[in-house]
Order: sequence, then structure tokens, then C-alpha cells
Amino acid sequence: MSKKISGALALLTLFCFGAGSFLPSSHAQNGAPGTAQNAAIVSTTAAVLRETSELRELAVLKNVKSGAQSRAEIERMIIRNLDSETTPAEMHAAELVLRAFGLAPEDFAYREFLIKLLKEQVAGYYDPKAQQFYLADWIELDGQKPVMAHELTHALQDQHFNLKRFEKWPKGDSDAELAAHALIEGDATLAMTQYLTKNPMVALAFIRSLGSQGVATEQYNQAPRALRESLLFPYQEGSAWATKVYRRGGWDLISKAFSKLPQSSEQILHADKYFSYEAPQKITLPEFKSFLGPSWKRIDYDVNGEWGCYLILDEFLNNTTESKKASAGWGGDRFALYETGKPGEVFIVQLTAWDTPVDAKEFFDAYARRTVKRYAGAQELKATADRFEWQTSSGVVAMELRGSQVAIFEGIPSSINANTLLRAIWQQR
Repeated sequence: MSKKISGALALLTLFCFGAGSFLPSSHAQNGAPGTAQNAAIVSTTAAVLRETSELRELAVLKNVKSGAQSRAEIERMIIRNLDSETTPAEMHAAELVLRAFGLAPEDFAYREFLIKLLKEQVAGYYDPKAQQFYLADWIELDGQKPVMAHELTHALQDQHFNLKRFEKWPKGDSDAELAAHALIEGDATLAMTQYLTKNPMVALAFIRSLGSQGVATEQYNQAPRALRESLLFPYQEGSAWATKVYRRGGWDLISKAFSKLPQSSEQILHADKYFSYEAPQKITLPEFKSFLGPSWKRIDYDVNGEWGCYLILDEFLNNTTESKKASAGWGGDRFALYETGKPGEVFIVQLTAWDTPVDAKEFFDAYARRTVKRYAGAQELKATADRFEWQTSSGVVAMELRGSQVAIFEGIPSSINANTLLRAIWQQR
């Protein structure tokens, strides 16, 4: 569910990645940046680039173009990148996935909201296509050197590791894409943190800048939790992961990670899984259109990963400790989403694999509790140690545990027997 968030945009610095810090929004300028402002940015860029290069231990292979952009220009960039990297069908699928898993309200308009949210939160960005860095022109320059250090780390990454290769990620593995994005942003956030530590007066100016100009949080506060936390994941979890990698092998080991990419959100959340390079299981699903009927169409086929499983559970369990424990031990998964075009008529199937039968049982039981909380008034049809079924207003929900795997169906039409679907998913194993 993270692909349309992490894959469709340039490398952005969001002020929401810090500990409660957001992009200052007052005193915004409506016109194009002035010549003097751009000259100041160019001069400061050169100085910060040299310092960031030494700190990050990546040589400057060529100078980095820089400049300021207005809100209108940044909004146009966001829209341009969304439109060029994500088709309308993919945006529709991303929106429907959020709704189908209960992570967003039924009237949630994904594309429109994402544009508003990013416009509010973006402090600057590095564009790998143009190989140029841009700073928001409504931010006081003296206090924004940390943003420049973050974005110029992206420029150094691009010069050494070619960030453009991440722009066209293969379809069907959003979890691995999220992990790669966490590497990129975690690296840059760690470099920025070290830059702040090395320059305490810059850190003070940064804090003053945030405090004096006010903060913009309206769209962020209104964002569905899953969207908000998935935007934060590459910065927060990525930075924590990069810190562990750095402690193990310094910047050299982080640089090597661009060749030996983290393969899953599990490897980001548990750095030991990256160090042992525990690869996720490749899960496939049969085509269910023949069971559902000709009016049904599969519109998404992807991987949630440990992070996605956690979000899906905790949206309703609202118990971080319980949800994280139930998501740990993830070994692999695959989901498929189908729709007919009729409002509210969707069918979703998941097959998850776990490290041990105990891990699978924990997830199975937690997902059952999550399902009861999600579907108010659900009527229990079957309840055993390894099988649950409920009749809900959105169709039948069925779950089955077999060894270290869990199969889940939601939105089963009344004309289809759950046993038929379960047989189909287990016969392929």
C-alpha cells in the first residue's frame, strides 16, 4: 500500500519527519523567487555541499544546481510527478486499497488529499531527473541549512549510486520499494542529524525558524493514520535503521546498502534481519475472477509486508504493542483486490506466511480481533482454533490458519461458498 506514496514523488524533505516539527507556513511568498534570494541559496548550497560531502564520506563529483521555488511551483512539481509516475488506474487502486482495508473513509479522495498534504509539508526537494536541489522560498534561509544537508545528501547519493534507478520500481512489491525508500531517506536523515550535531548554532537557528514562523499541520492532522505513518516511515524508521547500520560499519556499510538493498520493511524494522539478509518468501495467489464472475476485475496485486500488516491490525486494535507483536515474525505475503465498479463492492484476498506456526497463530488471533472491531454487528458463522467466518454488511469474511500460513478473504459475495475459495488458495501450495 506504500508504493504510490514512496514511488511517485521526487525526493522530498518533509518537516513531519522530525519530533513534532512541521513546515513553517506563514509569510509565504506568492511570486517567483528573487535574484538575491537565489544567489544566496546558490552560495549556501556550495558551502553546505562541501561540509555534507566530508561528513557523509562521499566525494562531490560535480556541483549541484540549486534554487528556490514558490508554493505554486512546488505544487506543480508534485502534480507533475504524480501524473508522470502513477497512472489514474494505479491511483484508483491505491485509494481503494486504503478503503478496502478500512484505513481510510469511503469518501476519501487519495490523489487530491496527497497533493494538499505534500504541498503543506514539503520543505525542499532534490530532483534526480534535473539533478537540481530546490528550497521552499517561504522558509528563512539561515535556519534551513539542515534541510539543505538532507537534500544534498540525496544529490551525493545520486552521483554515486544513481537514484534514477529507483524511479521505475517493478510492480507488485511495494514493501520492497518502501524499504529502498527508507534506505535513501534514512541515510539522508542520519546525515542531517550529524550535521546538526556538528553545527549547534545552525541547530538553534533551525529551531528558531520553526518557532517564529508558525507551523502548518491542518492537512497532516486530517490525513488517515496509515497515510500519515507511511509518509513518516522512510524518515523515522529509515533513520533508526541507518543508525544501526552506521554503528555496525560506518558510512561505508550504508553506502554498500545501495548495492545490497534492504528487501522488506521487516529488514528495516529489524536491522538484524538485514544483517543476516533474511529474504522474504515469494507468495503467489490464484486468479479468483473465475469464482467471482465476469463483472469482477483484479485491480491490485501486491505485498503489504510487516509494516502494512501492523497498520491494518492497529487501525482497529489501537494497541501498538499488541499489533507490533502480532506482525513480527512476518515471512512474506500477497494480497489481491477485486472490484465490480459498483460503490462499496470489493473483494480482497490475502495469504500471509510466518516464520513459525506460533507467529502465524498470533497474527491469526489478532486479525480475528481486528475483524470483530472493524465490522460492527458482524454475525459469527464459524469459530474454531484455526477457522473463523463472519457475516458482515460488506459480505462474508473468512480466515483459516494452516501451519505457518494464514489465508483471509473479505467481501465474499453471498453466491460464493467460503470453502470453495479456501480450497483454491490451499491447492496451489
